[in-house]
Amino acid sequence: MKDERFQKTEFAIWGGIAGNAVLACLKGIVGVMVQSSALLADAAHSASGAIASSAALLRIRSARLSPEAANPHEPEKKVSVATILLAIVVLVVGIEMGISAIKNMWAGPEHVIKNYALVALGISLAVKEIMYQYAIRMARRIGSQELISNSRGHRSDIYSTIVALIGVFGAALAGYLDVSFLYYMDPLAGIIVSLLIVRMGYSLVRAALHKKQEYVLQQEDADDLIAVVQLVKGVVTVDDLRAREQGHYVVVDIKISVNPRVSVWEGHEISKKVKQQLMKRFHHVSDVVVHVAPYDAGYPYKHTTDSELSELPSVIH
Repeated sequence: MKDERFQKTEFAIWGGIAGNAVLACLKGIVGVMVQSSALLADAAHSASGAIASSAALLRIRSARLSPEAANPHEPEKKVSVATILLAIVVLVVGIEMGISAIKNMWAGPEHVIKNYALVALGISLAVKEIMYQYAIRMARRIGSQELISNSRGHRSDIYSTIVALIGVFGAALAGYLDVSFLYYMDPLAGIIVSLLIVRMGYSLVRAALHKKQEYVLQQEDADDLIAVVQLVKGVVTVDDLRAREQGHYVVVDIKISVNPRVSVWEGHEISKKVKQQLMKRFHHVSDVVVHVAPYDAGYPYKHTTDSELSELPSVIH
């Protein structure tokens, strides 16, 4: 089941990489044909989205290998370096597109934007929305925070395309209305989109430097885990539970209380059952660390609590 979860996540991310690459080519070709700064910048944004998805794919594959690696931190270091290099590429692309848009604005309009540029942007909006909906639904279905984060990149690309669409529409409208200042909407939109690209590159660098690869699970997910543990025979209470996602793995750290009169062997058996039940019930859980503590029915212990202690569950009665 874990392999199937990995395959679904990787398939969704590969789909995002392929979709962004195709859209970048489409908008790039049309942008060159119509000489639109906004369209070229949006093409660069889609290409940057493909790069960002590639970084996410590296993180997932690294997380998949980490538990078996002799040095679990080594894959993370390699991924961080690769992510920083990809982020630098994104930053350079954003800066270059911004400089180009500023030059075009300074030089002034030279020709009218063709209407088929709007068609290319319309196709991009439709495809990006489909990509976003597929990614976010798949992420929620399999419970992948990495894929949720990646789907937000598709949403960001949609906003970029909307900005480009407004700029291209304004420049195209300028030819019909003969209003010269509307021509500047295209390079202005190009500048805004280039800033979005720079922001994307900065986010990649920050994520790599701070190693933000752990995500604390939502409270409702933790409640589901606790409910399963409380059904295990021998568990008196669940004192603490922390579940986090490292890359594509979910690691559960839990503290339970058991009858203080049980043997060490019984306490060990209870912890084994807790781990087995969690990994059996939740296929995305890769490891469970169980801390066993004696149930404290009141301190100092009194004779009135003896009957209560004797009624506590254990693995043998």
